[in-house]
Amino acid sequence: MSFSDGLSARHTRLMHRLHARWSAMARPATAFTSTPEPRTIGSFARGRQLVAGNFLFAGTLISEPQASIWDVGQGNAAFEFELHGFAWLDDLAAVGDMPSREKAQRWVWQWIDSYGRGQGAGWTPDLTGRRLIRWINHALLLLRGRDSRASEDFYRSLGQQTIFLSRRWHKALPGLPRFEALTGLIYAGLALEGMAQHVELACKALEKECKTQVDMQGGIPTRNPEELLEVFTLLTWAASALTEAERTVSPEHVAAIERIAPTLRTLRHSDGGLARFHGGGRGIEGRLDHALAESHVKTFQADGLAMGYARLAAGRTSIVVDASPPATGAASFNAHASTLAFELTSGRRPLIVNCGSGETFGLEWRRAGRATPSHSTLSLDGRSSARLGNSRERFGEIEEPLVNAPKEVPIEMGQAPDGLRLQAGHDGFVVDYGITHARTLELTFDGRGLVGEDLLVTLEDTAKRQFDKRMDGNSLQGIPFDVRFHIHPDADVALDMGGTAVSIALKSGEIWVFRHDSPAEMTVVPSVYLEKTRLKPRATKQVVLSGVAIEYATRIRWSLAKAQDSAVAIRDLNRDEPDMTN
Repeated sequence: MSFSDGLSARHTRLMHRLHARWSAMARPATAFTSTPEPRTIGSFARGRQLVAGNFLFAGTLISEPQASIWDVGQGNAAFEFELHGFAWLDDLAAVGDMPSREKAQRWVWQWIDSYGRGQGAGWTPDLTGRRLIRWINHALLLLRGRDSRASEDFYRSLGQQTIFLSRRWHKALPGLPRFEALTGLIYAGLALEGMAQHVELACKALEKECKTQVDMQGGIPTRNPEELLEVFTLLTWAASALTEAERTVSPEHVAAIERIAPTLRTLRHSDGGLARFHGGGRGIEGRLDHALAESHVKTFQADGLAMGYARLAAGRTSIVVDASPPATGAASFNAHASTLAFELTSGRRPLIVNCGSGETFGLEWRRAGRATPSHSTLSLDGRSSARLGNSRERFGEIEEPLVNAPKEVPIEMGQAPDGLRLQAGHDGFVVDYGITHARTLELTFDGRGLVGEDLLVTLEDTAKRQFDKRMDGNSLQGIPFDVRFHIHPDADVALDMGGTAVSIALKSGEIWVFRHDSPAEMTVVPSVYLEKTRLKPRATKQVVLSGVAIEYATRIRWSLAKAQDSAVAIRDLNRDEPDMTN
């Protein structure tokens, strides 16, 4: 971390605290002028956990049945940030009974008493925006049965937070944090007495963010699908609140929603979850479909890329491929070296996955999750297609950009004789090894079979000289490669047919069979599945094709197909109850 970066971060935190305390001196807002309809979706299971005193935030579980939520997690910055954002109010509201309401009310008024005068970790623009949205969304739940003095404290705190946000929203980082801050300011400006003057400013700022942060493909600079969903959700919430208040939604705001919706449909697997790339998870259960329905945008992305991803879908099968270079610069601090990796879902069951983001499990897991071997693609000589650059600390977090990443990722989509075809390549290994990785995927029209080919090839004379140099340095033993296929932990994996095939059984009853036609060695070895909502990584398996590149061209062919006796349509009625403590 440079001295100037550290000084800037400290100055920003200091000014947040000063403005929070100045805002707390105000005596604004005594009532709502209007209350937007609650649109946030919580988890019933997480709500029940909270009522029972099981606090699972930022990958840490603390069980204190008698404790207040503000008595736990002290000193864990990520844990505290999640608490002060109040997204957990959605979970308590999803339960909706008397004990959950009492917890919600007690913890909100404890926050007002302990932190409402500008103390604590929650006085940042993004967390304040997130908190305002939840307090306003669940105001009826929170105010039910409260006396007039408690109500006055609640309204006053809302007004003070709104004043803080009106002064500090511009210090939120561009992207999701600023969208959160501005949406919170719009919500509060529309809902609270005496705050209407902030709405126009926030709408103009949001319009600018839509222009600069949402590109013509409906993507955002980080290329994180879950982050895109959160931005989209905030934009639809803000648009609905403005419409209900009989205010005009700007054309740029509407256009951003219209661009993002078809991109999210491209990134949506057949089970309703998001593809997990560049630090993103599957998304909160039901959030994606609910947000798409709320937007009233019915269009689909035209053939080609959406935020740099390609989609193949047929029958009950969906495939999403990372078919572009990763983000660069500041947008790459959570980016993964996942170029040409893919995920495959059959019906309601994920089959081929990427390991996911390990950020909630510590720095080493986070680094491991970003590496190419944690994705369903090819790695060369144990190396990733992009590397982590020098780290720096920013607002208490370690940030490491991606460097030496692929620059050229040509792609072509079309039809094969019996299905859909994707052909792509990347130059992430050319500088060091002279090798271009090309990948072809062909999905049959009925969605029952996928044929793939990974090609390692030297294309130009300079690349051949670099390849020869590497071969000489390795005593002509070849350059090792591994093609990995990470399997979802709910699937059962077993070597079959004398070790020449791998059977993958899904909970739906489907069986898929993996085979290969190459000089590579096939093994089934341990892997992990990283989920932000769980306490620890889940053990799973991966199929690995290992070999060495000796010639200027090396071809690895493989296939993944449903067993012949698998039914065309399966009634997959099993419900998976989430167990987020494992």
